[in-house]
Amino acid sequence: MSRFGNLEFDAESDGEFQAAGPAKKDETYYLAGARQSFEDAEFEKALRWYAKTLEFNPQNAAAWTGQVRALIELGEFREAKVWADKALENFPHEPELLAAKAVALGRGGDLDAALAFSDAAIEERGDTPYIWLARADVLLARKENRADYCFDKALAMARGDWFTAWLAARIRHYYEQCVAAIKLLQQALEWDATRFVLWLELGQCQLALGQAGAAGRSFSRAQELNPECTEARLAKTRAASTGLGARLAGFWRRRFSR
Repeated sequence: MSRFGNLEFDAESDGEFQAAGPAKKDETYYLAGARQSFEDAEFEKALRWYAKTLEFNPQNAAAWTGQVRALIELGEFREAKVWADKALENFPHEPELLAAKAVALGRGGDLDAALAFSDAAIEERGDTPYIWLARADVLLARKENRADYCFDKALAMARGDWFTAWLAARIRHYYEQCVAAIKLLQQALEWDATRFVLWLELGQCQLALGQAGAAGRSFSRAQELNPECTEARLAKTRAASTGLGARLAGFWRRRFSR
């Protein structure tokens, strides 16, 4: 069964919803859980919580859009487009849903359609940080240099919001613009240094630039903030191995250059 099918039929397959606390488990509860999972970069879990939200209210546009965005973060661009098309049958004028479909199309290589859907999102009086982040995403996919304006507009609309800066950094990272991503993450950390996902993303960007030592420190901080983060632990080991490899390579270069 495809992931699309799982979203519709297997929302409670692992029992995580029953295990949650004593709060009333309604639409609001599951939507909040989905948002928290997304902020923790637990995108698979976010998908399930959004699906549960839709069981309570199939007309919750935020949950439909959230599933598309989670699929994009997982690299499931074809599935994201399928889910967006399904959602747009009910919400043809929802700006953030149009924007999310634009991103799925752009990352999937359909650049003209991506721009058209991004235009439609803005034309629907869409004026939220995500719509401008999505616009930047589409423009980067098209290799256009107007993306900087869109990032700046999104961040200006959400000044002081670590989450928007983190999303912007993830977009920059996806398009291999790690220096720009690090600047965004450093800004986000000024706003909230307690978010382990910021340190995790920072370490990944630093490692991509060959900064193994700095990456290791960032991963260590992420692990301190969230000891259960397996990704931080594995990344820390990878950074240590990379750093050791670089030191050994330098040793042999120096030895044979004598």
